[in-house]
Amino acid sequence: MLRVGLTVLSLALQSTFLGRLRHFIEVIDPGTLFVSQSRLNASVKLLDDYKSGNLPPGVTDFQLWEAQKIKQVRTPMFVPQTLASTVFWQWLNQSHNACVNYANRNATKPTPTSRFLEGYLGAVTSAVSIAVGLNALVQKSSRFSPAARLLIQRLVPFPAVAGANICNVGLMRHSELVDGIDVLDNKGNVVGSSRIAAKHALMETALTRVVLPMPIFVLPPMIMTFLEKLPLLQTHRRLMLPIHSLVCLAAFAVSLPVAISLFPQMSEIEVSHLEPEIAMATDCKVVTYNKGL
Repeated sequence: MLRVGLTVLSLALQSTFLGRLRHFIEVIDPGTLFVSQSRLNASVKLLDDYKSGNLPPGVTDFQLWEAQKIKQVRTPMFVPQTLASTVFWQWLNQSHNACVNYANRNATKPTPTSRFLEGYLGAVTSAVSIAVGLNALVQKSSRFSPAARLLIQRLVPFPAVAGANICNVGLMRHSELVDGIDVLDNKGNVVGSSRIAAKHALMETALTRVVLPMPIFVLPPMIMTFLEKLPLLQTHRRLMLPIHSLVCLAAFAVSLPVAISLFPQMSEIEVSHLEPEIAMATDCKVVTYNKGL
């Protein structure tokens, strides 16, 4: 049986939410952190042999998919790093987010290092300022009535994190709004460079960063309310912090693939919604663009 091209098949599988969810669960698999350099080189060679039609006999589809996973995975540290960054949460987490946003941007246009540094400083400074400012409001909530204090303590952390994440995405990928991103016709040919498509790409990415922290604020309190009543934690209160940390990590491990699966990486947009020069350059009604992650 002839094998379908890995890239084409991968895109087909990601045309549905469940397909994208399965894909991104593999993308964030921390197990790939332990892949040796020799195995990485072997995976790259295997894929090169596949592309050139020189596969050794006996190579299975499973081996090809594993090789592609090892070669393409870019975010295996996202989940474990989030737990580690709680020590210096705001700066380290937003710095990490800045690097993730930059590494997973639409890279069809070269970006000068100076623009990356400007974006990084702006992203981290604004994100940390929002988070720290709103968290300070939580700390001062004791001055309010009990009902207002409870409302602030429950609601403020989420907009703090979501707002910081949005700023981070916008500033780290601001060059896409300035230069535009490539849009492709149904044959994969570049039709032109669109700022409107770039705006859609950043809006979709920013929305995933809003959804991302939701389970972290919802699931751990519900789970810990149940666990705190167990005799084990009633007797050994010192276990509360490590168990709470593990629950938060598990919630994040669930929320990350769900959030980034909301939109296909190769998104579609009607040509009529783009710049006139792009509409004149193709007969296609719909074009695609890489929104990034």
